[in-house]
Amino acid sequence: MSSTFIPPKSDANWQQLASTAVQKEDTSNWLGELVQETLALTRRLFIQLQRRPSTLIAGIIQPVMWLILFGALFQNAPKGMFGDSTNYGQFLSAGVIVFTAFGGALNAGLPVMFDREFGFLNRLLVAPLASRFSIVLASTIFIVSQSLLQAAVIVAAAAFLGAGLPNLAGLGAIALIILLLALGVTAVSLGLAFALPGHIELIAVIFVTQLPLLFASTALAPLSFMPKWLQIVATINPLSYAIEPIRYLYLHNSWNLGNVVMQAPWGAVTFGGAILMLVGFSFVAVLSIQPLLRRTLA
Repeated sequence: MSSTFIPPKSDANWQQLASTAVQKEDTSNWLGELVQETLALTRRLFIQLQRRPSTLIAGIIQPVMWLILFGALFQNAPKGMFGDSTNYGQFLSAGVIVFTAFGGALNAGLPVMFDREFGFLNRLLVAPLASRFSIVLASTIFIVSQSLLQAAVIVAAAAFLGAGLPNLAGLGAIALIILLLALGVTAVSLGLAFALPGHIELIAVIFVTQLPLLFASTALAPLSFMPKWLQIVATINPLSYAIEPIRYLYLHNSWNLGNVVMQAPWGAVTFGGAILMLVGFSFVAVLSIQPLLRRTLA
């Protein structure tokens, strides 16, 4: 009778299998710890906001006042002066939504900067964290969530003031646009928080940046009102690529990615093209701060 001989598995194979299993377990544990750390740090930021909600309240009251005051200021403007808008409040709503999200995201670096100055960041850096990038992820989640909440309140206020309300798909598109813009601006702000020496310098950058970017965009006036040089600047400004698609949603019930939302000096910008510009802006912003974060959080 013949029998088949099965050679025993070598110790090397068993060691390789055991090593693979350990690596998978380590990866699973690392991801779980990263999520836990990020959620804990995010919860800390929300607790701070709950204890001192003045920033959130001011970030909602100010844009609502803009809607009321600017809408009343230009309520007697001739029809057609601001494109297809039935009133200036409808035209202004998109700009207020975007600028509020932009302003909140630009302040994203302040909590990190204060943690640096008060020594809490140093405690985190010496703590046994799975990844120090959880500090950045927590700040990003907090700011993006706050921006979406503020945008929702402003959309509701604009609807109450007569600007109308986009359909459900349009509201989803607004959320996506705000998410992309807030992600890119938050990355820039966090990079500044790690690069600048103190909060005075960061606040100075915020003050110097906010209003020029507002006026050098289509938030308050269409491109046709601007001189040629300002039109070029406005079409470079990422805010314009967030404002115009949202404005189109307010003015049109039906839309698609091929609809033209802005006539730039160099050509027509479609809805999809504006979204791609925001994706590119966010990608470049996140990518550009990676070397700085690696040096700081190493």
